[in-house]
Amino acid sequence: MPEESVSIQGTVKYFDSKADSGNTISRGFCPNCGSQLFARLQMLPNLLGLRAGTLDDPGDFHPKMNIYTASAAHWDHMNPDLPKFPQSPRGE
Repeated sequence: MPEESVSIQGTVKYFDSKADSGNTISRGFCPNCGSQLFARLQMLPNLLGLRAGTLDDPGDFHPKMNIYTASAAHWDHMNPDLPKFPQSPRGE
């Protein structure tokens, strides 16, 4: 999502780590329950990667691709019509 279209209310706790590319990923978490809310990628500075569970209606969410399929659980049944990438398609 474009970051300017998202309203974040309340306190967010951030954890930074290095992506496969060496760039920084900053993940935002709820400081009370620890749920991950979103991620900011250094490579895409104006976008937020939102977790579907944070949306008011996750049914409105329509995935466009599957990423990190190499580490998917054996029981994860992905939509066969979506493109799949064993890691990130952009090197993040």
